[in-house]
Amino acid sequence: MTMADPDATDAERTAPAEDPFSARRAKLDQLVASGIDPYVSRFDVTARAGELVERHAELEAGAESDDLVRVAGRLVAKRDQGKLAFLVLRDSTGDIQLFCRTNVLGEDDFAFVSDLDLGDWIGAEGNVLRTRRGELSVQPTSVTLLSKSLRPLPEKYHGLTDTETRYRQRYIDLIANPEVRQVFEIRFAAISSIRRFMESRDFVEVETPMLHPIPGGATARPFVTHHNALDMDLYLRIAPELYLKRLLVGGFERVYEINRNFRNEGMSPRHNPEFTMLEAYQAFTNIDGMMELTESMIVHAAREVCGTLLLEYQGAPVDLTPPWPRRTMLELVSEAAGRSISFDDSLDDLAALCGRHDIPVDDGWGKGKLITELFEKLVEGSLEGPIFVTGYPAETSPLARRSDADPQLTDRFELIVTGRELANAFSELVDPVDQRNRFQEQAKAKGAGDHEAMGYDEDYLRAMEYGMPPAGGMGIGIDRFVMLLADVASIRDVLLFPHMRPEKDA
Repeated sequence: MTMADPDATDAERTAPAEDPFSARRAKLDQLVASGIDPYVSRFDVTARAGELVERHAELEAGAESDDLVRVAGRLVAKRDQGKLAFLVLRDSTGDIQLFCRTNVLGEDDFAFVSDLDLGDWIGAEGNVLRTRRGELSVQPTSVTLLSKSLRPLPEKYHGLTDTETRYRQRYIDLIANPEVRQVFEIRFAAISSIRRFMESRDFVEVETPMLHPIPGGATARPFVTHHNALDMDLYLRIAPELYLKRLLVGGFERVYEINRNFRNEGMSPRHNPEFTMLEAYQAFTNIDGMMELTESMIVHAAREVCGTLLLEYQGAPVDLTPPWPRRTMLELVSEAAGRSISFDDSLDDLAALCGRHDIPVDDGWGKGKLITELFEKLVEGSLEGPIFVTGYPAETSPLARRSDADPQLTDRFELIVTGRELANAFSELVDPVDQRNRFQEQAKAKGAGDHEAMGYDEDYLRAMEYGMPPAGGMGIGIDRFVMLLADVASIRDVLLFPHMRPEKDA
């Protein structure tokens, strides 16, 4: 059995009975004509497949129990043998077989069951038994059609392998490939584990605006929309940071948010324009406190979800056992370049080094940006991790506190695992004078054509001027974390509905 064409025209769908869609639509019309509702409003379920498997684990082959149950699910397999029919029902907990017999259902109901299609949602009532071949089953005394499927499922034995269709039609992917559900169960379990961990640390989960009058909190190109009533442009948030830190000013000492960010940038196996972030802010701590929080949280979630800290990602081992090493960006770039790299190097020398490594250079970049570009090109992808990379330049960290040892650097780290950034954190900049100067630098960059530079947020500066406590802040990419736990290579595999290019016209 093959999938019907999802792009079929109305004319194609009303073509002769060779078309599976038309054949099923004809069955639907016959059901309605005979007085059967093909889309019922409810069915009272008393047992799930997984529950029955556990409950009757000791039931012997050939034995019948007195456990009368009502089960429901999608019909995913069917085999007729004369006066017997074997149907496999799938619910969210697993599969259960229906052992249908003519002498139990009656001739008419048995014929009705035999005419059901794969993909139909059905309910059944009957006793639990185990067949002579050892298959746990429900022997129905009645079967109810709950929802008629008008499109055939993917081919039974091969499932759905076309990547484009899998991502675009996730509902079919979930039906055809049960292992896909496992990835999302890992995702949901990880988020739940993180929430429990944060609550145990006395963090309060909050919600901040998705629509911002000024894009801020990260360096990225925003999506723009327009509010008609106020006649003003608004921006889908690129990060919740500036609103969460306003709450520190207001007296909340530990806050976090798990929610969507939006960045108007390219798509790749690691990037989707809409993605999920955890951001957390804690008063009276700094970068060291954020390292401890990040490490403890990830270790906690990995243990709860995977049962181990020894993971495998795309064939390579990943050991999350703490403590994780710490290295500075300048140390790592120097090792990769085969020479000492520092802010003592001239701008021309750093630009020339970038050129030798095929890194495009913008005339407006300073030393900090050039060093960061060298790190991303020469180092980041080769770090298996987990490793905390520290000492990011102030030029590329407009919201981080400057290092007391070197004001050209900040007290910031990125956590790198399997060659990609998993978390970003720093001691927060709470000096409103310094912050105003950095916003001015960002404004100059934006005026020079940098679409990713931050906006100038005067209200945030006003909040800072009321006094912000010393604090640390941290962000973790939830999607990338789930990719690690589930051992999948593309971010689209951990997003239920990833963004796709428009479908081509039929």
